[in-house]
Amino acid sequence: MAKRVGILTAGGDSPGLNAAIRGFGKAAIGHHGMELIGFRDGIRGLVENRYLKLDNRALSGILTIGGTVLGTSRDKVHKMSVDGEVRDMRDIVLENCAKLGLDAVVMLGGGGTAKNALRLSQAGLNVVTLPKTIDNDIAGTDTSFGFATAMEIATEAIDRLHSTAHSHHRIILTEIMGHRAGWLTLGAGIAGGADVILLPEIPYSVESISATIKERLKRGSTFSVVAVAEGARDLGDRADYDAAELLVKSSKTAEAQGAARTHLANVVDSQREHTFKLARELEAATGLESRVTILGYVQRGGIPCAADRLLGSRLGTAAADAVARGEFGVMAAARGEGFELVPLAEVAGKLKLVPVEHGWVETARQLGTGLGD
Repeated sequence: MAKRVGILTAGGDSPGLNAAIRGFGKAAIGHHGMELIGFRDGIRGLVENRYLKLDNRALSGILTIGGTVLGTSRDKVHKMSVDGEVRDMRDIVLENCAKLGLDAVVMLGGGGTAKNALRLSQAGLNVVTLPKTIDNDIAGTDTSFGFATAMEIATEAIDRLHSTAHSHHRIILTEIMGHRAGWLTLGAGIAGGADVILLPEIPYSVESISATIKERLKRGSTFSVVAVAEGARDLGDRADYDAAELLVKSSKTAEAQGAARTHLANVVDSQREHTFKLARELEAATGLESRVTILGYVQRGGIPCAADRLLGSRLGTAAADAVARGEFGVMAAARGEGFELVPLAEVAGKLKLVPVEHGWVETARQLGTGLGD
């Protein structure tokens, strides 16, 4: 049975990380008799051997704290910038873990962390991951901690924007995070009563959105609130992005791959302020003043909600049990009120996007919410 274990948080910060650290730590220390150390700043701390001992005193009082007490980073273990040079640091990680006498490392993070964990697992390290992201886009799990809190924050923002939109007879566009997945925008949009919800999975047309808003005007509603996912695009921009992404995937040589990635980056950069572009287009099409609110990082901050504290605690204790049983190379995934250990190979490099026939999408349509298609 594992006696000494390391834990780290990687990728973007998220509400519920500290609850999961606490959940794993209390179970590992108190129930399984393990010794626990926490690595600072994600993978970089693992490489640079920066850590602190985590005991019950260190874990006390962190349940309600947002972010992560361990710090985080977005480093890639096989392509890490060290002293101005990009290096593969997997061997260094293995050496550090061996010197510290670690039997396993628990990694809390999203899709990028799952990739790092799989690389380290394949290199011979005993790894277990926990699914963290406000985007809810991790494959193999029902949900991830951070999502529920972010959805509460985005919903409250939409609630508040209704009053100013109504008072000034405006269109208010609210840009919500989620990367390439629309879960956060869809959930908050429905819960907040948005009149239009725009998702990455459903390319929109300005004409369709305008028609929805004009129909509201005919019914006497002189304002509209539009929830816009940061990854949502109109039909033309989506086609440009998909073509650029396909070029990257189909490039055969390193030179072609580099050129394709540069082209994709340029396409992404050109579409970066798509919500402001949409606001201008809707103002011209409807005659209503349009304003944009970008929620940004406020969605990641603050005290985690009860659901995320509960989920982080549940999955943390599940991961402690997995480590105690010697089950590695897996992610502790949420399954209903329980959990399931999913092989990292089934998680890394995969995205959980919103299916266009999903129940939430159907709910939005039956509520009369415009989806821009």
